[in-house]
Amino acid sequence: MIYIYLFIAIVAEVIATSAMAKSDGFTRLWPTLISAVGYGLAFYLLSVVTRTVPVGIVYAVWSGAGIVLVAAAGWLLFGQKLDLPAIIGLVMIVAGVLIINLVSKSVSH
Repeated sequence: MIYIYLFIAIVAEVIATSAMAKSDGFTRLWPTLISAVGYGLAFYLLSVVTRTVPVGIVYAVWSGAGIVLVAAAGWLLFGQKLDLPAIIGLVMIVAGVLIINLVSKSVSH
């Protein structure tokens, strides 16, 4: 169940960040509200997850997955371009998250 909370926190953060990009400096009401609610939910769920999983591991997974998903959202939704170095970097982030989750003894499986 704890990883479902982490997954929802990641999705909430990605939605919030994507909405923030459309908030025009927090001058547009709905994107601003979506951003605030999304970040609030994300941080609340992160606080729940850190009761059981070490904070460094939680933050590494949350931020790594968030970076990759926000980059994907930017590419798919906003037409932002990703060059080869960016793609290589994103692949390395995914590899790091996978190593943490599949190999590390720091994570309780």
